[in-house]
Amino acid sequence: MHAFTVIWAGQIFSLIGSAMSAFALTIWAWESQGTATALALVGFFNFAPLILFSPIAGALVDRWNRKLVMALSDLATGVTTAIILVLYLLGVLQLWHLFVTIAFAGLFQAFQWPAYSAAISQMMPKEQYGRASGMMSLAQWGTGIFAPVLAGTLIGRIGLGGILTIDLVTLAIALTTLALVVVPQPVRNAQEKKEHLLKDAGFGFRYIFQRPSLLWLQMTFFFGNLLATIAGTLINPMVLAWTNNNATTLGTVQSAGAVGGVVGSLVLTAWGGPRRRIHGVLLGWFVTGLLGTALFGLAGGLALWMVASFFSNLVIPIVNGSNQTIWQSKVPPEMQGRVFSVRLMIAQITAPISMLAAGPLADKVFEPAMQNGGALATLFGGLFGAHAGSGMALMITICGLLMVLVGAGG
Repeated sequence: MHAFTVIWAGQIFSLIGSAMSAFALTIWAWESQGTATALALVGFFNFAPLILFSPIAGALVDRWNRKLVMALSDLATGVTTAIILVLYLLGVLQLWHLFVTIAFAGLFQAFQWPAYSAAISQMMPKEQYGRASGMMSLAQWGTGIFAPVLAGTLIGRIGLGGILTIDLVTLAIALTTLALVVVPQPVRNAQEKKEHLLKDAGFGFRYIFQRPSLLWLQMTFFFGNLLATIAGTLINPMVLAWTNNNATTLGTVQSAGAVGGVVGSLVLTAWGGPRRRIHGVLLGWFVTGLLGTALFGLAGGLALWMVASFFSNLVIPIVNGSNQTIWQSKVPPEMQGRVFSVRLMIAQITAPISMLAAGPLADKVFEPAMQNGGALATLFGGLFGAHAGSGMALMITICGLLMVLVGAGG
């Protein structure tokens, strides 16, 4: 437990820096392009390599030293941040530079998540898996409270360059804490060591598809993530469009969501999650869709956005924690790198498609249709307005209602 806590503390610092950089780069990309498609493409180039390389990455994680993989993944993130910083300071940073560097970082993220997840299984007793998931969620959401507000406040004072520098410093802290602990390695039997890499890469698919209950659980996340990614891609540009690029308002909305995530994480950490983990998964999708995402698009302004953001994220730690505990309990530690990487791939494979579709659908179809005199404005204008951002708002609410069906249908 002590070693995990040390790594966890270091990750808090790193997550603060990463979240500040992500927020600042979102503002930079929106101000330079002014379209939802531009922001969607940033997400696409992050997710695409992560998904494509996940099976190979998982096989290698089970073969290699997991602590080394974790360190190299973090270092690669630092390299991409440093490259963006140099380009910005030279005054030559362009959007395509973000695409290339983020794709490089996404490749190493394919190694990072299965390595961290599998390492936790070795460092914690099984009965503590739920609390470990709660602590990781607490780190993620807790930093989300402060990072957007800090970035929104500081970007006008120290600029994008200053925020990227903060990110590099926090990453160095995380690497230092990782260096201080011992990460246990699982023992692989002789037969597993002889397996060809490509056969090993396909092992995760075979393992999941041969177990109907795990496959069904995975497909629930497949459809839920499809909808959540479309909505999540559009929330930032919608808020910026409705508020005339007000970074402070966007930061406030994101921080309200992070507060919800922190509350959910604290509950999960103290409680450990429901005894029937599947109930935590399905009820969570239902609540997130109904009380969070579906409300986000309504023309209620900052107050409603904050409430919707809070409830969107309140139960996500319980959803993810319940799901993670199921997998950690069902999959032997020596197989988790391969299985978890494929699990990530199946759950997130919709993300690049969703991101590529969300931007053009918003810019070319829903936004024009929701302007004054548009085909959809007469039907939905009373709920979503008839101005810039209204089309995205309608799309977000539709996604929320469909997420309710995912939770209920499961």
